[in-house]
Amino acid sequence: MMFTAFLPAISNQALKRLSKTVRSWGLHRRTAQESSDLARTVNPVVRGWMNYYGRFYRSALYPLLDRINTYLLRWIQKKYRVGTKQALRRLARGHTSRPKYFAHWTWAAPAGARLRTTRAV
Repeated sequence: MMFTAFLPAISNQALKRLSKTVRSWGLHRRTAQESSDLARTVNPVVRGWMNYYGRFYRSALYPLLDRINTYLLRWIQKKYRVGTKQALRRLARGHTSRPKYFAHWTWAAPAGARLRTTRAV
């Protein structure tokens, strides 16, 4: 007797294709644009992916959404000429002040937002 299993998650092939699309946007090289321009470009596409692929197995999209956050982090580093730590703080500050600014932030908060930003005394 043969049993087959089915997970209604995004396939690895589709995830790679979407990752390639995100990479082709070159977000980290758009330093002349403001964050509102990036959000206007990225949000409709990412929201569609979240609605289509994340309907039943949302956690399968987390690596892709984290990758978008990584590109945003690199964009901050290049635009404002700051290091990784400062860029993480800025990204976390942006997330805490406007958590729905980027569509994917509703599911995957930036890495800096997950860290404690103040030190315990």
